[in-house]
Amino acid sequence: MTVQTTLGEAGEKMDKAISVLKDELGSIRTGRATPALLSRIVVDYYGTQVPIQQLASFSVPEPRTLMIQPYDKNAVAAMEKAIMASDVGITPSSDGNVIRLSFPPLTEERRKELIKVVHQRGEEGRVAVRNVRRHSKEELERLQRAGTISEDDLARSEKELQKLTDHHVAEIDEIVVHKERELKEI
Repeated sequence: MTVQTTLGEAGEKMDKAISVLKDELGSIRTGRATPALLSRIVVDYYGTQVPIQQLASFSVPEPRTLMIQPYDKNAVAAMEKAIMASDVGITPSSDGNVIRLSFPPLTEERRKELIKVVHQRGEEGRVAVRNVRRHSKEELERLQRAGTISEDDLARSEKELQKLTDHHVAEIDEIVVHKERELKEI
């Protein structure tokens, strides 16, 4: 293991932490209809658990309406059932061919709750990035103890690791602020 390998792996793991945060925040409703809100829904399709995105196409005819067009009309009932059982909190309406989800405007109280959730998820992302930094720092110190790198190399690589961490934490902060702004829009 080299310094560059350790730093490279740290960067990849931090990028993954940010990717997970984006996915989680994408499923938080902002008052606008978006297919990302259904990203975690799994449908029991002929005895197999299948993500809803694989069973239908999605369109947004109006800002607060999401239309789901199943590829197989026989899956409509199973999709409705999965949406009802999910934490989306919306009752689907169906005409047998398409499913419509109408999103009511968010109340001020619900917006505040969602902003708290966004901040909590952001903090979880920052903790994940810091954990990656800690593990990478331990790996660098192990390299130094083994005599693979000098103390100067260790100090330099720790500074580089800190820059990497700061960059990713700043990116997380930016994502959280953006999502908060989205939630505050009326």
